[in-house]
Amino acid sequence: MPNSSIKDEETYKSLREDGASKEKAARIANAQANDSQHPSKKGGKQPPYEDWSKDDLYERAQELDIEGRSDMDKDALIEALRNH
Repeated sequence: MPNSSIKDEETYKSLREDGASKEKAARIANAQANDSQHPSKKGGKQPPYEDWSKDDLYERAQELDIEGRSDMDKDALIEALRNH
């Protein structure tokens, strides 16, 4: 049964087959289906995570509810954010 909240089922299925989480696949598929978003454009205005302070990385991980963040060092926070 198709998920009615997924705007681009084909992209979603392809991402899931490639190992993306349900949440990540849905986010990408829906962004690609939205004409006002351009997920294929690389990068935004934010500096790379390596330039962020550990406190800023932790705050972003908290916003995304990444588990185990309080025990992570800066490199682990960067990896967790990139893989979210």
